[in-house]
Amino acid sequence: MQQCKYWQSSREVLEKAAVAEIDDSARLPWTGNAMGAGDIGFLGGASRTRLVGVFGVAESGKTSLLGAWYLLLGRGIGPKGISFAGSLTLEGWENIAGNLRWNATHGPSFPPHTSSGAGRHPGLLHLDLQVDGGRHDLLFADAPGEWFSRWSVRRDAEDAAGAAWLSGAADVLLVIADSKELAGERLGTARANLLSLLRRVGAERHGRPVALVWTKCDVAVGEQMRSAVKHAADLALGTYETFSVSMHAAPGQEPYNCGQGLLELLDWLVRVGDVTFPKTVLPNPEQDLLRIVGGVHA
Repeated sequence: MQQCKYWQSSREVLEKAAVAEIDDSARLPWTGNAMGAGDIGFLGGASRTRLVGVFGVAESGKTSLLGAWYLLLGRGIGPKGISFAGSLTLEGWENIAGNLRWNATHGPSFPPHTSSGAGRHPGLLHLDLQVDGGRHDLLFADAPGEWFSRWSVRRDAEDAAGAAWLSGAADVLLVIADSKELAGERLGTARANLLSLLRRVGAERHGRPVALVWTKCDVAVGEQMRSAVKHAADLALGTYETFSVSMHAAPGQEPYNCGQGLLELLDWLVRVGDVTFPKTVLPNPEQDLLRIVGGVHA
């Protein structure tokens, strides 16, 4: 048989077919769960994809914010001219949004804490949105707050590699100010953590759009604290937008509401342009630098 030229020829054909068969059975880049950093190329190759980085310490409301957007869009509620058109990560969205729903055994609760684990990249949740006459692909990073706490203190920390990656890859950056913590018993620690994060984001933004987002805004924050955070954001970020959001209804708002500020923030991050936002020139560079780094106020 080994000497037969016809048998040899048919064997070569079978071997080539086997190789081709392996190439055709390439793994799909998504499973319905959150994507990884390696999957961005599959989306980016088909259309312009905007990556939204949500920067905040643990328990500041980052995952709840993402889940609230998903549930609102699922109910057909969105900013004017924006509606849900699809997602490659529906399973991932359900994993975080399921806790915010009523079910047979209990009412809505907040999503579980996002585990820091040993990963070097955050999970990415995909939304395909119909925006006026076109389609927009967005990816939202659901990253653990511990990464940002370490990254804000030490940029190259080994256990904050995911935060460093996100700061370099994100197209739009949201910095979370937790109203509940800034008005609570540990307000001094919360303020110090937020100011460190603002300084780090300000140093890494490189002209990209940034928004300061006050989560849990139904909790009143003292005017002195609010002014201190705004002053620090002005110095560290320069040009930025401010939003206040909450899952709870505003006083007088109808039941089955849209929360507060959620749609306005979603509309902004979808529509904000890719233009650069130059940092404001400081009037007194030496003194202002000391204020930014040391948190010193005149």
